[in-house]
Amino acid sequence: MSNEDSLSPLAELPVGRFAGREAFLQIVRDAFAHAAREGWRELVISDATFSDWPLHERVVAQALQDWSHSGRRFTMVAMRYDEVQRNQARFVTWRKTWAHIIDCRVSRQTDALDFPSGIWSHHWCMQRLDLPRSTGVCGREPERLVQWREVLDELLRQSSPGFPATVLGL
Repeated sequence: MSNEDSLSPLAELPVGRFAGREAFLQIVRDAFAHAAREGWRELVISDATFSDWPLHERVVAQALQDWSHSGRRFTMVAMRYDEVQRNQARFVTWRKTWAHIIDCRVSRQTDALDFPSGIWSHHWCMQRLDLPRSTGVCGREPERLVQWREVLDELLRQSSPGFPATVLGL
């Protein structure tokens, strides 16, 4: 069974520490599936480039499609989106379709290795603390949710629009 097909619809989102690339990838898959199933109204994701996120996978694209409804809000912040546009075709297609609920931002205020990486919702969050080793922490605790949102809000305050859904030209 491939990783793309290994998402368990009943998998619980982790709480506590995680370590390793495979653990990180599965957490991202599971988070988007939970967002769709539980109807989370808002998602914020952050990473310098999203190059090692599984946004190209069918299961992730389907979870995001299932999550997408009017009244939902998806915010994405990165240093740059060139690798997303080049290597995450399913995500780019979803982004174009749902441009009206997606806000993509660019922030160049920090070094790539210090750029906040993770997912935030009102219900649960994941933060990668060591990018090269893909280690981090997940949780539902109110104080963790508030702290992670404050980090992301500061990043968003220093950002500008980026990764347009379409490129208009003359």
